[in-house]
Amino acid sequence: MQTAKVLDTAALMSWPLVQLHGGVAVEGQIEEVRRLSEARLVEIDAANLKWMEPSEISIEKATSLAISSGDLAGLSEVDLRLLALTLEKNARLHTDDYRLQNICQMAGLSWSSVEQSGISQVWSWEIRCEGCGEVHKHLQGTIPASKEIGRCNNCGSRLSMKRKR
Repeated sequence: MQTAKVLDTAALMSWPLVQLHGGVAVEGQIEEVRRLSEARLVEIDAANLKWMEPSEISIEKATSLAISSGDLAGLSEVDLRLLALTLEKNARLHTDDYRLQNICQMAGLSWSSVEQSGISQVWSWEIRCEGCGEVHKHLQGTIPASKEIGRCNNCGSRLSMKRKR
């Protein structure tokens, strides 16, 4: 039996329709594709995609994996749901998102890149103050890319994700 394929938005936007056929995506991607290209959304409708949402249990497992790698704060809610769906369906995730690739690699999940070369090694991440360098506890949720992670309780400087030393 062929492994299910979970498709991130890079695949939805760049692959030919025949390659998308039978793929699985999360409903939150509809708005992402609409924002990028309304015409592509109409085209994708002909690709026989399965729009699904993962179970809460799968989302909890995906969150746990993302916390253990340190990638959670760098993921969007859609990214987390794609990871959860990959776990739930025991599928291959097709993504150009390095954070998703990193988590999949650490967890032994199947993945492949869409247009980019993909990661060459696994990294662990931490949240560190840009001012005083203090390492902070990982967040328990995703953060939209347009928002900052937070501020340091010690010095008030911006927090950012850094590769663990």
